[in-house]
Amino acid sequence: MDIYTIIFLALAVFIFLRLRSVLGQRTGGERPPFDRAARDVARGGNDNIVPMPGTIIDQAPLAPAAEPVPAPDRWKGIAAPDSALATGLNEVASSDSSFDAQHFISGAKGAYEMIVLAFANGDRRSLKDLLSSEVYDGFEAAIRGREQRGEKVETRFASIDKAELVSAGVRDRVAQLTVRFVSQMISVTRDKNGAVIDGNPEKLTDVTDVWTFARDVSSRDPNWKLVGTESAH
Repeated sequence: MDIYTIIFLALAVFIFLRLRSVLGQRTGGERPPFDRAARDVARGGNDNIVPMPGTIIDQAPLAPAAEPVPAPDRWKGIAAPDSALATGLNEVASSDSSFDAQHFISGAKGAYEMIVLAFANGDRRSLKDLLSSEVYDGFEAAIRGREQRGEKVETRFASIDKAELVSAGVRDRVAQLTVRFVSQMISVTRDKNGAVIDGNPEKLTDVTDVWTFARDVSSRDPNWKLVGTESAH
């Protein structure tokens, strides 16, 4: 070995020993590494560091948690405090933490219009997704009878003036909500020759329907289905 090789080997050994003394040796008892950026932000230092989502576990929330709605105001505008409806809504909310009464009413209005129009058009496919099997059987039988007689129904909505909850509750893990709809529509039934046999194509009719929707709160399916209908003109 020449002198240069010996010098390089000596330097390599010297550097290895220095690194070992500075970095230390792993013994298996070391604390796990932590996010330096998270530490600096948590301490309020190092303003140049932008924390990435998920890097700071113990950081205080950016905004205070929302205060729980006081019980008397929970169903404000929907149900009177201590009423049977409010008690039923409390049962539904206790069984389904995602339940939102205003959101439900909005969805029920959309479902009401869809079901009425699907029934008028004989749209069995849409009805099957929105109705319980028992209600679907009744609707389908009416559509089938209409088809056999050659009759057609024409329905047009002018407005849904009101949609209000009238009862609520949970039984055997099934939540049920009943809604009273007040609407204005034109609905006409024509025979196979096109002659009007029911309704008036030029006159708005005030219609009041009381429909009950249900959902199994133990199911992952978030959809409600129509399980009962009443109507009064």
